[in-house]
Amino acid sequence: MADRHSIDRLWETIEARRDADPETSWTARLLSLGPEKCATKFGEEAIEAVIEAVKGDSEALAREGADVLYHFCIMLAAGGVTLDDVMRELDRREGTSGLVEKASRGG
Repeated sequence: MADRHSIDRLWETIEARRDADPETSWTARLLSLGPEKCATKFGEEAIEAVIEAVKGDSEALAREGADVLYHFCIMLAAGGVTLDDVMRELDRREGTSGLVEKASRGG
């Protein structure tokens, strides 16, 4: 079996716990609260990561970064978007200047 990346294992765990008991699974609890709560929690974690980045604490930033990735995946799952959907979008953008890509979206 080929090595899988930790983000793939994380996604598989989230999917496996989607229908678990919210009393025993944080993942199931978050998903049961709906997309809005999942998005709010992602935002909170992103702010915590920004704070650690500004403080310059690389170990704390790594910990918060892991929280951000987890909660980003939760937000995706709650919104019906898969990690594969995101990867396809990244693949589509590959080789395109970020400035060009942003301009194509009107921003």
